Formats: sequence, C-alpha cells, structure tokens
Amino acid sequence: MNEALFIGMVIFYLGSVILMYKLFGKNALFVFSVFGTLLGNIAVCKCIDLFGFSATAGNVLYAALFLITDILSEKYGKAEAKKAVKYSFVIMLLWLIGSQLILMFEPNANDYINDSLKVVFGIVPRITIASLLGYICSQNIDVFLYHLIWEKTGEGKKMLWLRNNGSTLVSQAIDTLIFVTLAFWGTYPKDVFISVLLTTYLFKAVVALLDTPFIYIARKIKPVEE
Repeated sequence: MNEALFIGMVIFYLGSVILMYKLFGKNALFVFSVFGTLLGNIAVCKCIDLFGFSATAGNVLYAALFLITDILSEKYGKAEAKKAVKYSFVIMLLWLIGSQLILMFEPNANDYINDSLKVVFGIVPRITIASLLGYICSQNIDVFLYHLIWEKTGEGKKMLWLRNNGSTLVSQAIDTLIFVTLAFWGTYPKDVFISVLLTTYLFKAVVALLDTPFIYIARKIKPVEE
C-alpha cells in the first residue's frame, strides 16, 4: 500500500504543480511552494516503510519544491526562483512562531485536542529549524547550480535535462544531510537514522529524475492567467 501511495503522490504532486501553473501562472508556483513546505514539515515526522526501507512521508513534497524553483529559473530567471525560496522561508518562520503560541494557551475543560497538538507541534521547533537551514542552503545552491550549468552548456533551450537533474541531485543531497541530521539525530536508533538518511535522499533523487518530463511540459506551457 505504501509503495502504491508513493507512486500516486509523485504523479499527484508533480502533476498539481503543472496544472496550477497552467491555470494560474507563476503565482501558483509561489503558493504551492509555501503549501509544500508547510505540509512537508508535518509529513516528514511520519516514519514509514517503502520498498523495504525506512523513510519519511514528506519526500515527494520536498522534491516537488525543487521542480518549482527549476521551472521559475527556466521560465522567469534567477530572481523569481529566489523569490519562491524567500516566501517559503518567511512562512516557515511564521509557522514556527504561530504553532508555539497555540501551545501556550491553557485549554479549558471542554478541550479534547490539546494533547494531540502537543505531540504534533511539540516537535515543530526542531523539525522547522532543521527544515529552514536545509531549505535555505539547498534551494540557493539549486538556483546557483541551475544557472551555472546553463551558462556552461550554452544559453538556450538545449540540455534542460542536465541543468534540471544536475542542480537538483546535488542540492537534494545537501538538503537531506542537513535536515535529517538536525531533525532526527538521537531520536531514532543509529541503524534507523542511517536508513532514513540514505533512503530520504534515494527517494528524493528518484522523484527528481521523474520530474524531468514535467519541466519539459512546463517550459511549453502558456499559463491562462498571466
């Protein structure tokens, strides 16, 4: 069931990026970037088994964020790609502060969800800080490498697959190392931690390769609202 869900999520999220871009233009990419960051921070807390390996449930969403910055880089330039990174970074900060403010309220006698919120939001600071550091480092590296490869291979439309995959595979490795280490070191047994570290990158890399057709589609799209 997990494997089927993983494949379904790849199609759903990457397809949603393309559909939203077609319907609403580049602003939809900014919106999806924020959405993916927030939901990804929650989903990554869930440890699952995929193809016999320990992994987290947020891998596809994080991988979709790199597709977004690559589309923005390809269609609108470095400045717009960096803008998506800034938006998501600010929203994560607000999410961190807002979730902790909610926990500070004293529940009344009719409350039934506070204990569950403590479980979910209690891990938010560590997860979000790890995500913030991993995200800001890896996404800026992704944008830099994308345009570096573009310049080295000649300005134009050729070699899109190389700049898309090359920049993403390197930046995903950096993101995974920073995030998984800061978020989960000491919370899992060492063998599980190493499995999560390796498989998180593996599954992100798989999605990064699978998103290649999607960025070719995105390059041909003329958004309805733009």
